[in-house]
Amino acid sequence: MTRKVPVIMGRFDLPDQPSLHHVADLQRGVVTTAQLADAGLSPNFARARVAAGRWQQIHRRVYAAFSGELDRSGAIWAALLRCGSDAVASHETAAELDGLCGQIDDRVHVTVEGDRRVRGPVIGIRVHYANRLPLTRHPVKTPPQTRIEDTVLDLVDTSRTAMSAAAWIITAIQQRRTTPSRLADRLAGRKKIKWRAASEAILVDAAQGAHSMLEVEHLRRVERAHGLPLGTRQRRVAGERVIWIDVDYEEFATRVELDGRVGHSDAISAFRDRRRDNLGTVGGRWTLRYGHADVFGSPCLVAAEQAVVLQQRGWSGQPRRCADDCTLPAAMMKHRAA
Repeated sequence: MTRKVPVIMGRFDLPDQPSLHHVADLQRGVVTTAQLADAGLSPNFARARVAAGRWQQIHRRVYAAFSGELDRSGAIWAALLRCGSDAVASHETAAELDGLCGQIDDRVHVTVEGDRRVRGPVIGIRVHYANRLPLTRHPVKTPPQTRIEDTVLDLVDTSRTAMSAAAWIITAIQQRRTTPSRLADRLAGRKKIKWRAASEAILVDAAQGAHSMLEVEHLRRVERAHGLPLGTRQRRVAGERVIWIDVDYEEFATRVELDGRVGHSDAISAFRDRRRDNLGTVGGRWTLRYGHADVFGSPCLVAAEQAVVLQQRGWSGQPRRCADDCTLPAAMMKHRAA
């Protein structure tokens, strides 16, 4: 574990030069020999500080102008400075900086221009190379990093499974860090990327309002697979309090709430869900509620329940079996006989 180092102007062990203190303050106390040279200081100045125990060398020609441990931000800056002026934080590290996820890798992921190589030891750094770096670099963020859409697509490209690739896309959209259309635009601009077909399909589903893997699975394996009417997803209902409906079949006064592991586990969320369901019932709307085990484990049974309720509420269509071994017909008969 590392402890955070307070970043306060003038607190670093540096000569009284405002420009150098400004650089150190921006970079969490990390400086390079080139930056020291710009301030008129030779490499011997840094080596003497290290020998005295007042500084520490982090990478080749990269120093921390203090004796305490680096925090995560300082480690990211040190990695970027080690890799060169064109380097940007990318992949898991850029996702961490954007708040898309917590720290999931002790290494710092850095991307540099594809026509050069970072030479020498780069301990604690995972270097990536990309010819499109000028297009993916965020124009203003510090430390330098990739744009959120490119961060997501970089993570898609390095995912081991289509499911993990889809999870990055859904997470970014669910957290409102980006939109399906912006991701689709950036995806179209990439000539080569892993999981392209799966990503395009997820973006289509997300554009229809599916903002979690549970909602995507419900859309695909319950509604589409069984020929049910498509509900309106993430419908905003204004009133005394604004409520959101996961899937709303407004024509048939029926709602489906999908209780994932995030957003429905605490007491406040449980009260909010009960209040929403009760208000809907008072207004003549029925609510069906499903979780991961239902939608992922028994989509045919979920489809059977929805089909029966929707038909009772005025739907004149007929659901279809999703496969030869689909249990929907038998389950519907059982529900009607109950």
